[in-house]
Amino acid sequence: MTISIVGGSGFIGTRLVKRLIDSGEHDLKIVDKNLSVHYPELCSLSDVRYVKDLESSIANDSVLINLAAEHRDDVSPQTLYHDVNVVGSENLCRVADEKNIKTIIFTSSVAVYGFAPLNTSEDGDIEPFNEYGKTKYEAEKVFINWQSQSPENRSLTIIRPTVVFGEQNRGNVYNLLKQVAIKNFIMVGDGKNRKSIAYVENIAAFIQFSMGFKPGVHIYNYVDKPDFTMNDLVINTNRILGRSYKTQLKIPFKIAYLIGILFDYLAFIFRKKFIISSIRVKKFCSNSVYSSSVQTTGFIPPISIEMALEKTIHHEFIGSNVDSRFFFTE
Repeated sequence: MTISIVGGSGFIGTRLVKRLIDSGEHDLKIVDKNLSVHYPELCSLSDVRYVKDLESSIANDSVLINLAAEHRDDVSPQTLYHDVNVVGSENLCRVADEKNIKTIIFTSSVAVYGFAPLNTSEDGDIEPFNEYGKTKYEAEKVFINWQSQSPENRSLTIIRPTVVFGEQNRGNVYNLLKQVAIKNFIMVGDGKNRKSIAYVENIAAFIQFSMGFKPGVHIYNYVDKPDFTMNDLVINTNRILGRSYKTQLKIPFKIAYLIGILFDYLAFIFRKKFIISSIRVKKFCSNSVYSSSVQTTGFIPPISIEMALEKTIHHEFIGSNVDSRFFFTE
């Protein structure tokens, strides 16, 4: 079996490639606009916005896994969301037709639900609040249309992960853990809001598992349970670091949100990006808890969420990892 992994040089892709190699799946092709640091010999440089690139990079009759996305909050110009997430998906479907591909796995996002009610499932209302969520849902529809053209022969799996974390990732979860580790963390709000998160190794394992799904459309949220409150994350991080938990300074949400708006204004005036913004304050203080039907597939995550948190903290803040390569995400 040949597996073409579009966006395979990134955080999830690199972990997936390692997992497939370790399991004996050696016939792999990474298709990415950036050269894979870990597996350059498997990589073909291609941009999903250009169909000719993809035609020369994607293998015939392969399993096609699309991890490519424009996803950061601060993308400029905003048209990149559409060009990469939607046009890129259209180009992949066109190439899939040409290359006789019958299986596509697409990593979408729970961002398609927007600020969703607690325990939103795969049947939840689609109400994205930003261009990332909107274009991810548009991309889903592109792939669903591809599958519908030959429904008895084509398998489409859409995976909507929540916030992903793990070793070597420089995203929101890492930023939180780092602030706690260096004793520079300030809680915004009361800390009782809950967050669904997902460990990168478990997502890679589920992608691998889903390659065996039969023809049809399969849509799953991906969440590692149980969910943590913000207070839980802080307490557990301190415990793993061998420290006792002490009540930290808390800033009320309304004050923090006003500070975020001020930084939005400064970013607009000075054309500069800041780590603080109103949308990030809102996301930090909101509940983002999702349910998932992944368990109905028989899939068992290889790493518990508690062990995943411990492995990540040990790697980043306790062990010696001077030469580690990093992946910068939200």
